[in-house]
Amino acid sequence: MSGVETLVPILVPLGAFAMVFGIIYLRTRENMAMIEKGMNPKQYANRPAPFRSLKTGLLFLGAGVGLFLAYIIDRNMPSHDNPAVYFSLIAIGGGLGLVTSYAVEKKEWLSNKDIM
Repeated sequence: MSGVETLVPILVPLGAFAMVFGIIYLRTRENMAMIEKGMNPKQYANRPAPFRSLKTGLLFLGAGVGLFLAYIIDRNMPSHDNPAVYFSLIAIGGGLGLVTSYAVEKKEWLSNKDIM
């Protein structure tokens, strides 16, 4: 058994514990800071996010389009062993989906701002 194989069973549970502890610790600090400022943390925890579904949908749509384009490019290239095309086009498609979501949200926010 080499050194890496020995460290994996030790470091994976340790990393998982550190991640859970960090998330709980940061959430507690955030809530304490809100209480110090006179805010109610429970009031902001249940607020609806009106464009969350739009953002998620456009992200997955962009990633899917990127994956499809990567497949088409990979099949039409002479060498079929380039996985970087898949990762790059998924990231580009997801990024375009998020930028589109931002543009839609900003347009909606500006139109509602003029009404108020």
